[in-house]
Amino acid sequence: MPTQVRIFTMPRSLGETLAAPAEQPSSVPRSVPEYPEIPKPSGQQLDGRQLAMSIYEDKPKGGVTFAGQDKLPKLPIPDLEKTCERYLAALKPLQSGREHADTKQAVEQFLKGEGPELNEKLKKYAEGRTSYIEQFWYDSYLNFDNPVVLNLNPFFLLEDDPTPARNNQVTRAASLVVSALEFVRAVRKEELPPDTVKGTPLDMYQYSRLFGTARVPTYSGCQIEQDPESKHIIVMCHGQFYWFDVLDDNSDLIMTEKDVAINLQTIIDDAAQTPIQEAAKGAMGVLSTENRKVWSGLRDVLTREQGSNNADCLGIVDSALFIVCLDYTEPATPAALCQNMLCGTSEIEKGVQIGTCTNRWYDKLQIIVCKNGSAGINFEHTGVDGHTVLRFASDVYTDTILRFARTINGQAPTLWASTSPDPSKRDPESFGDVSTTPHKLEWDIIPELSIAVRFAETRLADLIEQNEFQTLDFSSYGKNFITSMGFSPDAFVQMAFQAAYYGLYGRVECTYEPAMTKAYLHGRTEAIRTVSEEAVNFVQTFWADNPAEQKVEALRKACQRHTATTRDCAKAQGCDRHLYALFCLWQRTVDEDGMSTSGMSSNGYSSPIDGSERGSYVVGSPGKDSVFSQADETLTRAQRDRGDSVASRGSVARRDSNGNQNTLPLIFADPGWDKLNTTILSTSNCGNPSLRQFGFGPVSGDGFGIGYIIKDDCISICVSSRHRQTKRFVDTLESYLLEIRRILRITSRNKAGGMPVSTKQTRAREIDMMKPKPAHSRLKQRGRLITGHEVAIKSQRSLGGAASPTDESMTMSEDDELGGYGFFDAGMLLQALKARGENYDNGETRPSEKAAVQARRRDVGKKLRLIDY
Repeated sequence: MPTQVRIFTMPRSLGETLAAPAEQPSSVPRSVPEYPEIPKPSGQQLDGRQLAMSIYEDKPKGGVTFAGQDKLPKLPIPDLEKTCERYLAALKPLQSGREHADTKQAVEQFLKGEGPELNEKLKKYAEGRTSYIEQFWYDSYLNFDNPVVLNLNPFFLLEDDPTPARNNQVTRAASLVVSALEFVRAVRKEELPPDTVKGTPLDMYQYSRLFGTARVPTYSGCQIEQDPESKHIIVMCHGQFYWFDVLDDNSDLIMTEKDVAINLQTIIDDAAQTPIQEAAKGAMGVLSTENRKVWSGLRDVLTREQGSNNADCLGIVDSALFIVCLDYTEPATPAALCQNMLCGTSEIEKGVQIGTCTNRWYDKLQIIVCKNGSAGINFEHTGVDGHTVLRFASDVYTDTILRFARTINGQAPTLWASTSPDPSKRDPESFGDVSTTPHKLEWDIIPELSIAVRFAETRLADLIEQNEFQTLDFSSYGKNFITSMGFSPDAFVQMAFQAAYYGLYGRVECTYEPAMTKAYLHGRTEAIRTVSEEAVNFVQTFWADNPAEQKVEALRKACQRHTATTRDCAKAQGCDRHLYALFCLWQRTVDEDGMSTSGMSSNGYSSPIDGSERGSYVVGSPGKDSVFSQADETLTRAQRDRGDSVASRGSVARRDSNGNQNTLPLIFADPGWDKLNTTILSTSNCGNPSLRQFGFGPVSGDGFGIGYIIKDDCISICVSSRHRQTKRFVDTLESYLLEIRRILRITSRNKAGGMPVSTKQTRAREIDMMKPKPAHSRLKQRGRLITGHEVAIKSQRSLGGAASPTDESMTMSEDDELGGYGFFDAGMLLQALKARGENYDNGETRPSEKAAVQARRRDVGKKLRLIDY
C-alpha cells in the first residue's frame, strides 16, 4: 500500500466530544477525515494507486527554514556498472572464492540481461518524483509487520541538566516541554535555520513530519497520519493518559514553564490515586507494541462501538504534538537507562506488569523523563532520520540551559529568531479556544481490550527479556587524540568494531553504517559497507604477532578506504539503495502483470534491515541514522524454501496460477544478496555533547546493534544483542581501544626520534620556553623544568637493546594488556585446520590413523604403579 499522509481534524475537548450527538460509524477513525484529493504528478506512474508520500509535498510559504528546498538537487541514480562493481567489492571479503565467483557470474548475467532495462524503467519512474528511492523506502518501513519497539524505534539519552537543582522530574520535564514547543513554533513559522554541512544546505523536509504525526496500522500496512495544526500534548504516567493544550492558533506558547510544571505535578498526583497494579491492567499504550496487523484489528475494536469515546481518545493521542512519559523509576546504571529509553523496564509484582514498558506509545515521538530527572527521546523512524531528531534534541537541550541563564541574566542569548509573547502577560482571551487544564482520557475497557492488553504485555515482556544492553563510556581519549594521529574519527571507531569482533570470533561479518544523503531533495541515507579487503587485512594484521608499524599502516589503509567509501555514499554513490530500488521495481512490474506474491510484503522483505538507523555523524551529525531499506530475509530465500527452480543461469523461474512464467534476476536469487542484507553488526554514529548515549536494538537474531557518539575527549557506545555475550564484546572493544593507543604512541615516538610528536602545552608555556631570561630573575631560575619529555626519554633508555615495537608497547604503557587470550593469529589457525585436508572437511578419521593414534597413546604419560591391597 503506498504511503498516505492523512490529515487529522482539530481535536475537541473531551467534554464537547461526549456532549455531541453520536455519529454513524465510519470506515476510518472519526477523528480522521477521508484522504484529501491530491493532484497527480506529471510523470508516469507504474500503478494506478493514489499519490504517495514521495510526491506529496507542501510548498514552502516563505521563511528561512525551507528557503533552499527548491535549489536542492534530486538524488542521482548511480551508473549501473559502477553500482555492480561496488556490490561485488562489498561482498568479496565476506565470501569464499567459490561463492564470490558465483556472485560475479550472477552480476555479469544481470548486466547483460535484465539490468539495463530495469535501470531505464527506474529512470523513467523517477521523472515525476522527488526521489527514486523514497516510496520504496517508506514501503519497507510501513509494510513491516513486527512490533516497532526494539525493531525500528531508536532512542537518545540526554545529558543531565547542568544545574543539579533542576534535575528533578517535574522541573526537568517542564523545561524540556517548553523548549520543545519553542522548536515546534520555529518550524511552523519557518524560522528554524537550515541544516548545513561545510556550507552545503541540507534538506529540511523531515522537520515538517516530526510533530503531530502518528504511525497508524491498517490490515494492509501502516500509514502516516498528521495534524499539522495540533495544539496539545499527551502526558503518560503509570500507563494513564492525560492531555492539555499548549499552543494557540498562531503556534505561540500559552503556558509558562511554571504553568507546565503545575500541570505535570497535578497529573502525577492524580495518577498515583490509582494503584499501579490496577492501572497496569488498563495500560492501553502496550497495544502500540503489538504486531502491526494485530494492532490494526484492535484499533478497529476501539472505534467500532457506537457511542463509545474510545475513538475520540485514540484521535486525541494520535494527533498530539508529542508524548511526554513520566516514569516512576530511577535507573541506576547507564545500561539500565538505555534500556528504559529504548523499551522500558519489565517488572512483575503479584503477577501484574508494573514496569515502565506499559508507560509508552511507540507510534509517536516520545520525551521520557525518569523520577530522578534523567531524560531521553524515543522516536518513530519512518518519516525522520537520526540527524533530524538529533537537531531537535540538541536545540531543546541547549534552550533549556539558555532559558535558565536568562533568569539570571536577561541579556543571555537565545536560539530562536523570535519567541512567543510572555503567556503570563497576555490576556487569556487572546489564547482562543484552548483548554490548559489537564484532562484524563478514560478508555472504555471492554473485555476484548482487557484481554488484548494482557497478552500484548506478556509478549512485550518476552521481547524485553530476550534482549540485553551494555554501555561503554570510554574516557581515555576521543576525537582530539584520533585526529592528532591522522585518522578519521568515524573510520577509526568502525575499525575498532571490526577488530573487537574478529578478536572474539576470528572472522568478519556483514556490517552496516548509514551515511546521510540530505544534501539531496528528500534525501535519507545510503549504506556504508565497512568490511573491505583493507579492513580484513587490518584485523588479521592486528591480531597476529606483527611489528607495531605494520599494524598502524594496515589500520591507516583500512581507515582511508572507509573514508573514501563514506564520501561516495554521502554523494549517493553507494550500491544498496540503487539495487534495492531495482529489486522493488522488478517486483512491482511483476505484480502489474498479474503475478501473485502471496505471503510477501510489497517490498519483498519480511522485515527491514536496520531498525535503528539512526543518523550519521560521519557526514554532519548523527547516525539508527540506521538505514532500513532492507531486511533479514529476502524474497529469494522464500523462493528457495518453496522449492522454486532455476530457469536459466541468469534468472529464477516463478509461475503464477495461470502458468505464466516470471523470472527473478539471478543477482537477487544469489546467496550474496542474502548475505549483504543480513546485518550482523548494525552500527550508527549519531550525537553531540547534548547526548549521553544513543542506540537501538539488534536487527538480526545473531547480531549486535551499536550506537556510538564520538566526542572530543571520550567515546560513548551502547551495544545491544539478543544475549550474545554483549558484555564480553564491550570489554574486548575497550581493550582494543587501549591497545591501539599504546601502539600509536610507540610508532609516534619512533617517527619523532624518541620524542613525542606533540606535547600538550598552553600558549603561555610556549612563550615561557622561547623568551630570553633576564639577569635579575635569578630566583625564578631555581629548580628543574618539568616539560614532559624526560619521561619518554627515560622510558626509552630503560628498555636497552633493540626491542621490537610490539615489545615496547608491552613495556612502555600504563594501559592494561589485551584481556583474555592476548595476541593470536586466527588466520594461522584456519590454515592449520585446512592443512588436515579431507579430515578437516568431513570430520572423519581413517581406521589406520585410529590404530596409529592408539599405539602412540600407550607411551604418553607416566605409568602409575598399582597398589596391592
